[in-house]
Amino acid sequence: MKDRYDKQYLNIILYEARGVQQMKKEKTVLIMNFDEESISYQAFSEMKRLHQERKIIGYQMAVVKHEPGNKLVAQDFLDFTGADKNMKDSLIGMLIGILGGPFGILIGWMVGAIVGSMRDAGEVKDALNVFERTLKTIPEGSTGVILIATEQELANVNDVAMDELHGRVQRMDEAIVAEEIKSAQETEGKAKDSAKKHWFSK
Repeated sequence: MKDRYDKQYLNIILYEARGVQQMKKEKTVLIMNFDEESISYQAFSEMKRLHQERKIIGYQMAVVKHEPGNKLVAQDFLDFTGADKNMKDSLIGMLIGILGGPFGILIGWMVGAIVGSMRDAGEVKDALNVFERTLKTIPEGSTGVILIATEQELANVNDVAMDELHGRVQRMDEAIVAEEIKSAQETEGKAKDSAKKHWFSK
């Protein structure tokens, strides 16, 4: 498990290198943070422009606010595909749902030994690696942008988000994020079942 995450975050560091003109065909989850909320909305508009100019291929995008309690709340959402996908059913919606749902409480239950299994607690910690990085990129009280896109060149987004808007960009493979969301959902289900067994066995 550790080796997989080490490789994942090595990829993130490589993706964040400035000035790299790398062709990237896979879908990427880009998490952006800016000093002011208004700049996040400006970045939202700029990413739409890059999509229209075919400098990126956008799939989903949201302006999100990090509220107290490690919760992300969507302020605006766009489905580039034209399918008018409900945000709740989108990858971004599921990511926000995990963070805004009972998962944090379930972790407290696990660590507090309601389940009493260190192995289960470790599974929760592993499943949260992607989510912890999301919350760290958009600190509590700030607003940012989450974009799922295929980038023709990394510099297209970097030039706007980092150089022009003075923001920070974190990149993760969409496939890895989707895998971790699935893992978190499965862990959440296991924790719910364990909690039920604990309370109803009293």
